[in-house]
Amino acid sequence: MRAVLAGIAVVTLLFLALPVFVVLPLSFSASPYLEFPPAGLSLQWYARYFESPKWSGATLLSVEIALGVTALSLLLGVPAAFSLVRAEFRGKGLLLALFMSPIIVPYIVTAIAVYFLFARLGFVGSPLALLLAHTLLALPKVVVIVAAALKGFDRTLERASMSLGAGRLTTFYRVTYPSIRPGVITAGLFAFLTSFDELIITMFISGATAVTLPKRMWDAVRLEIDPTIAAASSLIIAIAVFILTATELLRQRAGRIRIPMA
Repeated sequence: MRAVLAGIAVVTLLFLALPVFVVLPLSFSASPYLEFPPAGLSLQWYARYFESPKWSGATLLSVEIALGVTALSLLLGVPAAFSLVRAEFRGKGLLLALFMSPIIVPYIVTAIAVYFLFARLGFVGSPLALLLAHTLLALPKVVVIVAAALKGFDRTLERASMSLGAGRLTTFYRVTYPSIRPGVITAGLFAFLTSFDELIITMFISGATAVTLPKRMWDAVRLEIDPTIAAASSLIIAIAVFILTATELLRQRAGRIRIPMA
């Protein structure tokens, strides 16, 4: 049975990773069109990607929005996680369901609802609309990750710190935060990635002015279809791999943290 499960896991991983092994060679193709396997190798599509104002502008906008989403999600998500883990109040389950709803409800339903709301407010086509909509999707992940870090934290360390004369703020910055910091950083990385590669909601509210990298890739697939798309896809894959590697390193580091009590 273990061998069968291992075989299923390997086949599943190969199925998920197979597109990566197709996209990467295509991004180095010397052919003027998508061709696999590529007849020759060239960096021309990466050069075109970085030299094109449309591609570079879309990438810069995606990075700016993703950074804003990361900051806003942490600003809202960390206190929300503390309240859900530490506080006891009526309606706590309902509040948790409300936080989780953006990742439970199908994205297309959320996209339609957000579009009609922002259309009434006149936000469609603005970076602010993308910032708020992407934060809506990233916030549940921040709450879940930070709440998991808090549940694994030994609160006797806080009580020991306050018994030695430290105040609540000092205890938080010297005891609590160092322990949950890997979880907070991981939550921020996932929030960044959630915003950076979001397409469905972006298609509804980006308009013709706030075009992010995934939206630009979607338009290129429909209208252009050249290996520049593969170069852009390879960069997104590289960012995703970097973030996943960073989260794994943070997870390993979290088990070795020592809280300074002095």
